[in-house]
Amino acid sequence: MRQYVIDEMRPNEIDKVRDYLEKVCEPSDLGNLFWIRVPDDILSPVQYEHRDCQPHCSAVELGDSMVKFEMLIRSRKKIRCKCIQMATSQQRNFILAFADKMMKDLGINV
Repeated sequence: MRQYVIDEMRPNEIDKVRDYLEKVCEPSDLGNLFWIRVPDDILSPVQYEHRDCQPHCSAVELGDSMVKFEMLIRSRKKIRCKCIQMATSQQRNFILAFADKMMKDLGINV
């Protein structure tokens, strides 16, 4: 799995990240997993065509000392479909920009 991981974080930093993700992302049924919705204007052609599979999201997992951003764009409605793909370069840039903004907004320098 391709992913972007920010590790070696302190417990208070993890708490800040959790609060941030709870405000700006969709929580999953699992406590430490959140969904970043990929904007429609950067969906791949297949993802855009698959309206019944939308929304398409990237998973963010929060651990004890790390936050992990997946580079797999998933459907929130289906487990298997050809629209579930690795992030395009534009989607990858969106996810990395989200991570950078979050860390800057929270004042975390790791």
